[in-house]
Amino acid sequence: MIRVLLVLLLLGSVEGRRVRGQRTQSRRTDTPESFPLDFTAVEGNMDSFMTQVKNLAQSLYPCSTQKLDQEMKLQFLRNSSVTCNDGSPAGYYIKESRGSRRWLMFLEGGWYCFSKHTCDSRYETMRRLMSSSKWPPTRTGTGILSPQPEENPHWWNANRVFVPYCSSDVWSGSSAKTDQNDYAFMGSQIIQEVIKELVTKGLDSAKVLLLAGSSAGGTGVLLNVDRVSELLKDLGHGSVQVRGLADSGWFLDNKQYRCSDCIDTISCAPTDAIKRGVRYWRSVVPVRCSEAHGGEDWNCFFGYKVHPTLKMPVFVVQWLFDEAQLTVDNVHLTGQPVQESQWRYIQNLGSELRNTLKNVPAMFAPACLSHEIITRSYWMDIHVKGTSLPRALQCWDRSLRNHGNGSSVQAPPRGCPLHLIDSCPWPHCNPTCPTIREQLTGQEMSVVQFLTHLGFDVQRMAQQQGMEPNKLLGMLSNGT
Repeated sequence: MIRVLLVLLLLGSVEGRRVRGQRTQSRRTDTPESFPLDFTAVEGNMDSFMTQVKNLAQSLYPCSTQKLDQEMKLQFLRNSSVTCNDGSPAGYYIKESRGSRRWLMFLEGGWYCFSKHTCDSRYETMRRLMSSSKWPPTRTGTGILSPQPEENPHWWNANRVFVPYCSSDVWSGSSAKTDQNDYAFMGSQIIQEVIKELVTKGLDSAKVLLLAGSSAGGTGVLLNVDRVSELLKDLGHGSVQVRGLADSGWFLDNKQYRCSDCIDTISCAPTDAIKRGVRYWRSVVPVRCSEAHGGEDWNCFFGYKVHPTLKMPVFVVQWLFDEAQLTVDNVHLTGQPVQESQWRYIQNLGSELRNTLKNVPAMFAPACLSHEIITRSYWMDIHVKGTSLPRALQCWDRSLRNHGNGSSVQAPPRGCPLHLIDSCPWPHCNPTCPTIREQLTGQEMSVVQFLTHLGFDVQRMAQQQGMEPNKLLGMLSNGT
């Protein structure tokens, strides 16, 4: 129903662009496809446009006697030898979009474990991330997985696939469960098997496959996007354009704020944890990255080291003050205000992360304290330099059209930015950052309240910036 309404509402702008010669006759020879949204004609008034679409859809919805089934349905892998940690069958959720040649495959995140001790603990407390025994039969997509165009304007009509994380290996492992091994670690093989099954469901005739993921799933995208492309080529489907979208998976192998023993997953430094995990999981990493780092494969789990070695184009989404990074760096922003040394560490972290992203051609990096975004319902609300994340992804998509299955990014259309990163130096200096709530009361906090809670010294910071304290307070209140 909504698709029909969008066709009617956009018909005028589409016809107008035909008159101006912006559509070519060659499109008539393409395989028929569900209507692709191109909001170029309404970009200046997008909110109003989507509100009209939603209201019109709701007013006409009663005329439909059958509710559209938009949920993704669970399917277990046919290859039963590829399993979750505990030996239960791995699988995926899928909602096909008949006629669409665009596929979105999302890898779930959820930390990892790297030893029998840490995996035993994880199995007791987070069994859902190690077993499929209690997975629900369906899942509802949100953010970039949503079927609603008002929430997901560019990918709402794609074939959507959600792959649950049950391998605890950052989607890298190739180790089966045996009498000697208490757990299986088969993340890389799960991805390969899902691709093989999707080929039988229409992926073989796809134009684009976007491999996306958040947190450990985001790192999993960096580790697997080239391998997915190679698999499709080996299966005879090299015409499928494979791309990556890595959300909150660009971790740094930096020195912790306070060093600690590698006892559990949370306190263990990322470098130590990954070095142990690579051996424990029998990890598979991109060949070019392994060669670039002399076989020290743990390096390939850190975005700034693996990204330059990838062949496929990848869009990187990363909070400059990522909560998961701060956690493993032993900076905890609860309870007492942070010390001055912690505050300096937080600012330096943002600066270091910004430096590692400067040569990434397609990226979106808000100066916020948060973790994960692309499957959040508010993902359209976050802006960097006036551009939303869905808009930036659309610009990236347009820059890659007709350029084949390679890694280079062509110049995007004017006014369509791809490289978006905040330049302000402290957490939540971007006014569109997600709402912060006080942990105990649940009440919303303003930026000034939040920074004060962190121990932010307005007097000292104003002096460092060369301005009056009142002016700085005004800037913070306005999010500038």
